[in-house]
Amino acid sequence: MGHVLVLNASYEPLNITSWRRAVVMVLKGKAEGLEHEQRTLRQDFLSPTVIRLRQFVRVPFKELPLTRRNVFQRDHHTCQYCGYKGEQLSIDHVIPRSRGGQDTWENVITACIRCNVRKGSRTPKEADMPMGSVPRRPVSTLYFEATRQIRNGRREEWRKYVIGA
Repeated sequence: MGHVLVLNASYEPLNITSWRRAVVMVLKGKAEGLEHEQRTLRQDFLSPTVIRLRQFVRVPFKELPLTRRNVFQRDHHTCQYCGYKGEQLSIDHVIPRSRGGQDTWENVITACIRCNVRKGSRTPKEADMPMGSVPRRPVSTLYFEATRQIRNGRREEWRKYVIGA
């Protein structure tokens, strides 16, 4: 038993919570279970993996911090130049810091050490090293974590509730 996806009354993903908290919300009538695991908690109660709140809740937008770990996760731990997946990864600035490049989601990507050294203080175009994808700011912390759970094969049933996963 693990994480449970919490949907707003409008079916919009809101949060990821523990299965214990989800069960309490369902038992108190604050939420309903939409998806369940095969294992049962009691004879008449299945363990939820997706719940929906019965009342709509307003939640303020929370920006995902720019960290090395989050950049690697956004780029699927893959070099954006050569496609290498492994331990020898680093962060590369598309527009090098030596040329005024900033630490922003749109200017940092995952690169293997070999490609990062090869690119040096040049832009990808100058180095003739096209990027596998254009770096973008992730949509939200929740979307980021939910897609990670889906990609790892832990929560395939969440896919229909998380747009673009």
